[in-house]
Amino acid sequence: MWARVKEEAIWLDRMGNEVRVFSSNFVKGSDKLAKKEEEIGGVRISRFPGKILGGEGFMKWNFEDEALKFEPDVIIAHSYRLPHTLKALKISEILRKKGKKCKVFLVAHAPFERNSTRSLLAKLVVWGYDNLIGPRTLNRFDKILAITHWEIPYLIKYGARKEKIEYVPNGIPEEFFSQKPGKEQDKILFLGRISPIKNIEVVISALRLLKNKRIIFEVVGPPEEDYLRELKSLVGRLGLRKRVVFSGPVYDIKTKIKKIDSANIFVLPSRSEGMPQSLIEAMARRRIVIASDNLAARDLIKNNKTGYLFKNGDVGDLVKKINFALKNEEKNKKVRKGAKEYVKQFRWNRVIKKLNEIITNNINLD
Repeated sequence: MWARVKEEAIWLDRMGNEVRVFSSNFVKGSDKLAKKEEEIGGVRISRFPGKILGGEGFMKWNFEDEALKFEPDVIIAHSYRLPHTLKALKISEILRKKGKKCKVFLVAHAPFERNSTRSLLAKLVVWGYDNLIGPRTLNRFDKILAITHWEIPYLIKYGARKEKIEYVPNGIPEEFFSQKPGKEQDKILFLGRISPIKNIEVVISALRLLKNKRIIFEVVGPPEEDYLRELKSLVGRLGLRKRVVFSGPVYDIKTKIKKIDSANIFVLPSRSEGMPQSLIEAMARRRIVIASDNLAARDLIKNNKTGYLFKNGDVGDLVKKINFALKNEEKNKKVRKGAKEYVKQFRWNRVIKKLNEIITNNINLD
């Protein structure tokens, strides 16, 4: 989510808008706190003390007074179901009563299809929000921005009117298209957060069954420590310590691109995803992408044309897809080319152009 907010803010600032970002001061995945104030280019970021209400992202933080002083013409509130998006509606109502022009857009961030990793209490909270709060609030937003096609039926199911919804996906930086290709190795790569929902154990289990016994599997990203220990234990039990490498997170774009380029296959075995950024980045780098057939992956991969899909959680099917990809280079040339062409739509200059048009059109309605 932060990658979307950051790039969105920078691009809108470049286009001549005064942009401020309000967020909590929590750093996701750690116990650290971010700086209270920061500037990136012309974008001022203000962070406020947060209070966890349940789960990692469900929190409240008080930014209303600062937002009312700023008097924005547009508020872009990120992530359906989180309390700050409802506060954005409240701020807009106060400003409109004062005669100000304040539109509110909700970027939904596809939080559906994730019950497999939720506790019973979390499932009840989500059900309550979707059936009681969503139907009463979704249409109060001037626009709802879906980052994927697959989430749109869910938004409509929970009360959003179809004409309120616009498809505005996350973007990827131009470097993913322009940086020179790196040297490719006999390697499978996973790049992303190392957490149970990513189902990385499926790839580890498949690795020992592959025909190519030299190929290695590199896992790159910030880990949830308990899950990382489980994966390392599995690697030991299967006798794969020489073929599975765990690497730390990579944040620098050029270094990240080199890491993606180092593998001939990029795999995303997740149980569910919103809009998998790493998958799009790998496709932009002409990698052979293999992903579980969850809704998000099916939204991006046209099977056998821009990548390959395997049955979610099915080790045997994953083995078949990797073996096929490793021995069909002529087919792969077409798949690699198709992948890069398909994801050109996610270039930030194209995404931001559409977002700016939506903003402008809605402001001009008054």
